[in-house]
Amino acid sequence: MIKRKDDVTKLFSMYESDFALCEETIRKHSKSFYKAFSKLPKQKALSIFAIYSFCREADDSIDVYRDVDRLNKLKRELDDFLAGKIPDRYFWRALVPVFETYEMNQQSFYDMLLGQEMDWTFQQPETQTELEEYSYYVAGSVGLMLLPILSDRPDEIRSQAIQLGEAMQITNILRDIGEDYNNQRIYLPKEIMERFDVSLDSLEKGIINDSFIELWEYEATRAEQLYSKAQTMLASIHKDCQEALLLSIYFYKGILNSVRQSNYQCFNKRNFVKKSQQLELYQKAKNYLKTL
Repeated sequence: MIKRKDDVTKLFSMYESDFALCEETIRKHSKSFYKAFSKLPKQKALSIFAIYSFCREADDSIDVYRDVDRLNKLKRELDDFLAGKIPDRYFWRALVPVFETYEMNQQSFYDMLLGQEMDWTFQQPETQTELEEYSYYVAGSVGLMLLPILSDRPDEIRSQAIQLGEAMQITNILRDIGEDYNNQRIYLPKEIMERFDVSLDSLEKGIINDSFIELWEYEATRAEQLYSKAQTMLASIHKDCQEALLLSIYFYKGILNSVRQSNYQCFNKRNFVKKSQQLELYQKAKNYLKTL
């Protein structure tokens, strides 16, 4: 691993054009993450953009291209990359200085790919436990990818990083219920739907009644519990990364409130945190960090 600051800066500059493509990828596909993590010191921000681009390719292989062969190719490329043979794609090249600079968690990259395989062979989860296991593979794993960039003590806050990813995935599910249903995916666990008397027919019709709201709030409360647990890792995060991480938590948590403000309309509306609300969250984050 490279430790000297001048050497690290030189290495990152060698891949400037590849990092530019990574930055464009996250700016295009995840404005909330981009706004949060673009505030990091440059090399840390670029590292996260590169990781995001890898994850984007994995996710798009199934969700956009519906091509498991494309996902399998990515897995073979990961094997090659870790063996020192760099595949000819911009995000792999950008990941070279990332892996040279930080002690990256290699298994988390494979776990993320496994999560996409689970989407390829998707079945509605039976239980809340199954939902959260799935959420680890597609999102909690990403938290583990980012930890070495954000902290010198990643092993101490491993569980919180996983919890943050799981909270974000549950938030995505609650935001995209209608869109996912149209794509023949129901992520709400069968046991939870039965508990709150929400039927497949009511999802198909987009019915928002007391039963649906109670179910939605049950999952939202679980996500909020996970966000609260995840936030306890801030003291172990680098000072220059704390604000970015906290903003990512606040922005994603804010999506839940946006759905509430739209009277739980998540069947034919894409809810997001408005700019005016983002400014409030910026100030909230600054105030909270003063207490650490």
